[in-house]
Amino acid sequence: MSFEALGLHASLVNAVAAAGYTQPTPVQAQAIPAAIAGRDLLVSSQTGSGKTAAFMLPALNKLANAEQLDAGRTTAQSAQSARARGEKVRFTAAQPKMLVLTPTRELALQVTSATEQLTVEMRRIRCVSILGGMPYPKQMQLLAKNPEILVATPGRLIDHMESGKIDFSQLEILVLDEADRMLDMGFIDDIEKIVAATPSSRQTMLFSATLDGVVGNMARRITKDPQTIQIMSAANRHENITQRVHFVDDLSHKNRLLDHLLRDESVDQAVVFTATKRDADTIADRLNIAGFAAAALHGDMHQGARNRTLDSMRRGQVRVLVATDVAARGIDVPTITHVVNYDLPKFPEDYVHRIGRTGRAGRNGLAISLVNHAEGMNVKRIERFTKQLIPVDVVEGFEPKRSAPARSGPRPGWKPGDGRSAAKPGQRSFAKPGAPREGGYADRAARPADSRYADRGPREGFGGAPREAGRAPAAGAPREGGYRGTRTEGAPRRDSGFAKPSAHPRSGDGVRRTFGEY
Repeated sequence: MSFEALGLHASLVNAVAAAGYTQPTPVQAQAIPAAIAGRDLLVSSQTGSGKTAAFMLPALNKLANAEQLDAGRTTAQSAQSARARGEKVRFTAAQPKMLVLTPTRELALQVTSATEQLTVEMRRIRCVSILGGMPYPKQMQLLAKNPEILVATPGRLIDHMESGKIDFSQLEILVLDEADRMLDMGFIDDIEKIVAATPSSRQTMLFSATLDGVVGNMARRITKDPQTIQIMSAANRHENITQRVHFVDDLSHKNRLLDHLLRDESVDQAVVFTATKRDADTIADRLNIAGFAAAALHGDMHQGARNRTLDSMRRGQVRVLVATDVAARGIDVPTITHVVNYDLPKFPEDYVHRIGRTGRAGRNGLAISLVNHAEGMNVKRIERFTKQLIPVDVVEGFEPKRSAPARSGPRPGWKPGDGRSAAKPGQRSFAKPGAPREGGYADRAARPADSRYADRGPREGFGGAPREAGRAPAAGAPREGGYRGTRTEGAPRRDSGFAKPSAHPRSGDGVRRTFGEY
């Protein structure tokens, strides 16, 4: 199937061909016709599957065919002419036709860049990014041009909504890209506030790695009779990405192995994922000293610095990008051949997003995880989530001192919680009853009902005196001689275990002592 067969506008077909794409991906082939027909969409698809074009192409097709495309532009052009004449023009709220919400600034910039490529022959359609970390005056200039398409992160968008800079009364299309990630980052209240400000007649398209749980509940609330599209198979399993685990003994071993792996000739460009921003800076500095062209990317960097780092990556000036999870969302550099998990992610879902930075657009990639022996359970959780067994590899000269733990792949039909009571070799499993005892319990002689009080013979009392056989004295009955058997009248009584504890410990002679004197 070709893009032209999907019913797209001629200018969009030409733009796609100019970008080097001839056939739509599976998600594009299913989503574009349904979106052109006006259906709301719920799409489950992984990164790198072409989902940006899957929602942007039908949206641009709708805008290109709109009869009153120039209506919004006239106000902006008149305002520009008035400013050129030196007249003072009152700011009017932007009224976009399409809104794309993304979880991170990098992903928003990626969507904006892809849209600019697709609208190369559609000069009248303008797409701008509204992001945190960018100066307000610059964004006010962009909004003053009344763009047809807004790509935004939720927080900064609400700031402009509350200040009256954006009016969604004319919105026709709403897209939530990586909705699962936005919910993970705590944007659910912001999303619902934004959705409430849009017309109920809008077309809604939601893209997510999963449509279960909280994502599914929200999707049902904001869509009307949606068509569900789930792209599984190779895209979800990352069959074009080779995955490996390398066990390391300590930090020194991990750093030496990382340097060795990055010096391989097969590495064009690599992304190294760390758990913290500080580690990203530290590792990037160390790699630069070691002779690598490395740079860090994390949330504490200003947006301008982050943009320059990504531009250097795309131009090939940066060979190794050391990044955190949030900052790396939206990185789309086709020449990334390797992903290295210097630290394992906290959630298995993030592992899938991380390794998706390589193997883009059907290319092959390699994902390597450097794992401490104590992190074996984290690897198992990832394997259960991806339903794949990740092979363990050893590099000659960098062998760990401890051998890798034995692992097995997930069983067919595995469910969370399975295997928690599984027995190790030679151990009894408590998941099911043990073997019956020889002879059972039935052949044991029955104990008389009054056996508790039966005559058991004389026994020694607490004080060493013989104790009368038979039933124990009733509670509260006086015992002859008390607990010590023969207590002399007036002698200090020994404290029993049932007495109320005193504030300070006492010795047998009644003298107060501290704990240190015992």
